Amino acid sequence: MSEAAPLISVLTVSQLTQRIRDVLEVEVDECWVVGEISNFRVPPSGHFYFSLKDRRSQIAGVMFRSANQVLPFRPHDGMEVIVRGHVGIYETRGDLQLYVEHMEPRGQGAQQLALEELKRRLLAEGLFGAERKRALPPFPRAVGIATAATGAAIHDVLTVLRERLPAQRVILRPVRVQGAAAPADIVAAIRDLNEIPAVDVIIIGRGGGSLEDLWAFNDERVARAIASSRAPVVSAVGHEIDITIADLVADRRAPTPTAAAALVVPDRRELAVAVRDLGGALSAALSQRMERERARVVALQRHIRDPRQLLRSWRVRVDELSERTQRSVTTQIRLARERWRGESERLQAVSPLAVLQRGYTITQRVTDRAVVRDAATAPAGTEVELRFARGTAQATVTRTLV
Repeated sequence: MSEAAPLISVLTVSQLTQRIRDVLEVEVDECWVVGEISNFRVPPSGHFYFSLKDRRSQIAGVMFRSANQVLPFRPHDGMEVIVRGHVGIYETRGDLQLYVEHMEPRGQGAQQLALEELKRRLLAEGLFGAERKRALPPFPRAVGIATAATGAAIHDVLTVLRERLPAQRVILRPVRVQGAAAPADIVAAIRDLNEIPAVDVIIIGRGGGSLEDLWAFNDERVARAIASSRAPVVSAVGHEIDITIADLVADRRAPTPTAAAALVVPDRRELAVAVRDLGGALSAALSQRMERERARVVALQRHIRDPRQLLRSWRVRVDELSERTQRSVTTQIRLARERWRGESERLQAVSPLAVLQRGYTITQRVTDRAVVRDAATAPAGTEVELRFARGTAQATVTRTLV
């Protein structure tokens, strides 16, 4: 009797990929992998897709948006990184894939690289530009301070403010200045202080420390909160050698919290000197102005005449003009009469009536009243009228001699 052949288990492709997935989940649950990024791309979904490779092999990787949106840097081709994740099978294509949950640069240090990457992005957006820096108010109604409620920073700031301007109003918004929760707390403090209308300037900062201690002030959320602040912001983080993102975005950077306090309020002693100097300058200017006006009044007095004397002069002038006008009118009347008399005599000399006075007559035909200048125009039997110097006579021509 022959031995029975063993049964062969036949799997579908889906069953095979599921078995591989199950094995991987048990054997390689979570792992840390170092490699170089290549073929990096970001589709509209916001997920990161890339390959992670070394000299001999490569594996496809994906970092979903929920994980990559908290990265402080932007991955790119050629960057060497250390990632944490788990290996799985993308069942649709049967591809081996590394699902990344955490990523950090390798080499110069994750924090430093993230800081440089954030600087580049904010610089490209113009958040460091001098043109967007606002001037600090010379006399703020209230100074808002966002820092730790205890510690050297707040003590130094309050001490300097009291020395420079004791009456200055100060509003402290205590915040955590380091740790994972510090950036969100600083952002909330800036927002809270901006909601107080009297706050005209805000100081944010802390004392010195390591890069890790100051890291909250390198957070992108803090940078954008400073950039969008209603009131100008003075950043006073660490010591003079420490420069954070907050320092670069703020309207003014102070090397220390003490220097920040000196920036935001004037010194009462300097104000007293300035007021005294201005008072002296004002008094001197007023004295000079009074002397100029006094000299001007004296000069004007020399040119002002007594109105009564001026009135008397005007009266004499009016009398003279009246007499001159009367003489002129009389002369004009006399000359007009003489001209009239001469014209009258000339008219009288050529008047027909004057001729009649010398015994002459004017003969007119009765029929048409025409003047008879030629005897031929008045033949025998013509009725004529004779005009004398006084009166007229009618006659009939009996004979004409031509």
